[in-house]
Amino acid sequence: MYRPLGALAAVAFASAAIAQTLPADQAAMKAHVLFLASDAMKGREAGSPEFDIAAQYVAAQFFAAGLKPGGDADGYLQRVPLVSYKATDQGNFVLTGPAGATPLVFGTDYVPAANPAKAETSVSAPIVFVGYGIDAAQYSQTDYAGVDVRGKIVAFFSGAPARLGGEERAFFGSAGTKARAAAAHGAIATITLENPATAKTRPFARMVDAYARPRMTCAKPDGTGNADPIPSLGTVSQAGAAKLFGTAWAKVAKAAASDSATFKSAALPGTLTAATHTSFTPAASSNVIGLIPGSDPVLRKQVVVLSAHLDHIGVTAPVKGDAINNGALDNAIGIASLIEEAKRFTASGQAPKRTIMFLAVTGEEKGLVGSDYFSNHPTVPLADIAADVNLDMPILTYKFEDMIVFGAERSSLGPVVRDAIAALGVSLSPDPSPEEGIFVRSDHFRFVQKGIPSVFLWPGPKGPGRAASVAFMTNCYHKPCDDLNQPILWDQGIRFVDANYRIARGIADGPARPTWNKGDYFGTLYKGPMAK
Repeated sequence: MYRPLGALAAVAFASAAIAQTLPADQAAMKAHVLFLASDAMKGREAGSPEFDIAAQYVAAQFFAAGLKPGGDADGYLQRVPLVSYKATDQGNFVLTGPAGATPLVFGTDYVPAANPAKAETSVSAPIVFVGYGIDAAQYSQTDYAGVDVRGKIVAFFSGAPARLGGEERAFFGSAGTKARAAAAHGAIATITLENPATAKTRPFARMVDAYARPRMTCAKPDGTGNADPIPSLGTVSQAGAAKLFGTAWAKVAKAAASDSATFKSAALPGTLTAATHTSFTPAASSNVIGLIPGSDPVLRKQVVVLSAHLDHIGVTAPVKGDAINNGALDNAIGIASLIEEAKRFTASGQAPKRTIMFLAVTGEEKGLVGSDYFSNHPTVPLADIAADVNLDMPILTYKFEDMIVFGAERSSLGPVVRDAIAALGVSLSPDPSPEEGIFVRSDHFRFVQKGIPSVFLWPGPKGPGRAASVAFMTNCYHKPCDDLNQPILWDQGIRFVDANYRIARGIADGPARPTWNKGDYFGTLYKGPMAK
């Protein structure tokens, strides 16, 4: 709950009290989280005044840790221009077929999508069903085979088949990947079909409730936002799909109920005319950047980035009377870890051979927006960035016995990670939930998309780990109860910092620049070093 008077003073007093009951390193870590996840920060939403205060706090901590400024104008902040956009009305969808024109019904048949690139979007074209909308011959998934979608609207199911690997599955299942594939084949717009396989966990009614919710992206000079190459017109429900497909829908829907479904792509019997409208509100936020210059006269040009997102989701509808999403685990602890890792580097008295960049980004919760801006407007030459190690939402409510390191097996960072984890006395475990595709859902992936080897650490599932992770994800992920009332184990936070520090030190002082493993899908796709 938000307490407007004396909130910051209360944080200061609480920090002093904690320092008397915890070892100094644990107390320092908790002090950061007490401030960043306090009610006074109102959930640190990107573009809010409270986020700006949090960014200034991190900048001050970087200064105190002895980091050099790495942002704009010799400061610690990199300004990120943003734009908030949303659907301004219910749109208009009309299907024209042999029997004439049939208006689709908002909230029953469809919900429109806001277009970050244009205030008005109007499309009229035949529709082609393309299964999952995936074009990946190397994985025997060629949904565009046998159909011509040039000048057409493509309709596809959300997600991707289960037989694809976890990280590839998430990548190919993303809306952006599907839009790029559709555009490459000449389509002019997309619509997403409600998937019977996921309708229970993500019902269409929830999409209807959220259709006009503001979204945010990086702003272009004209006041619009970054967008996929062709627009998404919206989502069509199963009831709406029955109108698009006619009698063929029953067979398609039955097949789609399986997450291993296969489909035959085909033109649908009609033309869809759709109009949507979007409004824009300018906003701005900041990344926070600090540097430890490398000591080696040759290697210092190379930069190892340690990243974590500072933002959370702000104030939402109350849950049990509490509307503030404090974001303690997600990701105040990640930022606290970043700060304490910086202090460990400077206190070691041994400068890293390569330069270390500490990067606290905005807008992760808006779609990796801050890291996207940085990767396209880096404050050091992009070619000099050797690797990224990302810290996002470590669940520290149990004593971890192992660690998951997403991306470790894709590059030469793997052996560095294994050595660091072994030094802690814990094992390295595979991703226990590959269907979640975590590797492509946090800020390190923006570096991957620039061909840069990257990894992302989480405490693992052994012992009490799985139950603790499920409990957090079920009960408190993106909810107000992600606060300091959780049973956070600060000694595990120090172990988490230690693991990340050892990995970063191993990369920074290693004899060779990190490279992708030969033939790795993402390394090859994004033309990373040695992938071919």
